[in-house]
Amino acid sequence: MDYSALHQNYKENSIQGRYLTLSHIEPLLAQYKNEVVGQSVLGKPIYQLSFGTGKTKIFMWSQMHGNESTTTKALFDFIRFLNSGTVESQAILTSFTFCLLPMVNPDGAEAYTRENANGVDLNRDAQNLTQPESVVLRQVFETFQPHYCYNLHDQRTIYGAGDTGNPATVSFLAPAYNESRDMNEVRQKAINVIVAMNNCLQQVIPNQVGRFDDSFNINCIGDTFQFLKVPTVLFEAGHFQEDYEREQTRKYIFTALLSGINYLNENDVVSNKIDDYLKIPQNKVVFYDFVYKNVKINYDGKEKIINFAAQYKEVLNNNKVVFEAQIVQIDDLENHFGHFTIDAQGESYLDETKSFPNIEQKADFYLGKNIKIVNGLINN
Repeated sequence: MDYSALHQNYKENSIQGRYLTLSHIEPLLAQYKNEVVGQSVLGKPIYQLSFGTGKTKIFMWSQMHGNESTTTKALFDFIRFLNSGTVESQAILTSFTFCLLPMVNPDGAEAYTRENANGVDLNRDAQNLTQPESVVLRQVFETFQPHYCYNLHDQRTIYGAGDTGNPATVSFLAPAYNESRDMNEVRQKAINVIVAMNNCLQQVIPNQVGRFDDSFNINCIGDTFQFLKVPTVLFEAGHFQEDYEREQTRKYIFTALLSGINYLNENDVVSNKIDDYLKIPQNKVVFYDFVYKNVKINYDGKEKIINFAAQYKEVLNNNKVVFEAQIVQIDDLENHFGHFTIDAQGESYLDETKSFPNIEQKADFYLGKNIKIVNGLINN
């Protein structure tokens, strides 16, 4: 199956970029049979979509962290494919029943925050269920009684795929169900799906798939559902080279979703894929957005050569996410990479007031007389 061509054909072009709110997706929701299954803290509706008539039930939810929209975009691409009327989509709808919550945290999406309107991380509220959004998610889970759960998230640009020197464009996790992080039949089923998706993704983004840390936390929704004996897969949409709007990454999430469903549709034999799963490199915090090497500074009358790094801060401004580069680390960059790397080759640092960088200042400066850096990048 040509997943890239399918995505090109069925990409939901009405939604783009990083800022995705309920008002952006409600026109799409109106195209399908939907149900309001609850409300957010601020009274915004939480919608459920249902597709298919098959015996295998899959529960997917996205944007329980409001500022993590990539998987929501990919989910609507997947929905558009499911409703394409093709032989392939009809086969899937005959084999599966899907229950989808495209935006669990509409208040956080509006404010572009991880937490809900009460400042609570919903992915740490799976046991106490103190928030209305957490209660809705749990009630839908219990009513639907899924055979598989897909927990859809974004991750920051800081993550690399192990020691490959590549960004972790997509990462997966079969969450632990106990403190010992043991393997059982339930977790094994989630692992098998992940291995199938990884095998597919390696054909298009080799060495850019990571495995998320599996430390057990029963307060996390994935760990809770795995504990409740439902195979659960965590998806993390990460960074692809120069794709800060994550339009490329959404294609790879779509590819993962569809290839995993195809695997479940075609394989009845339970096999042990643990070794293949553990070969997926574990996520490591090894990236900065910008790394500047071999920069000469003058500090307190002394010259020296240093390296330093800057990171984008995502700021919501007039309903648009703006990326503001700030200096975050100086000199201690061993075993780290930059999504953009600039070698100053001994040129001197200079900004409006001084000849050395400071933590948390804007990444606007000169390297020598000819290289001007504006918001992290060379300004030609």
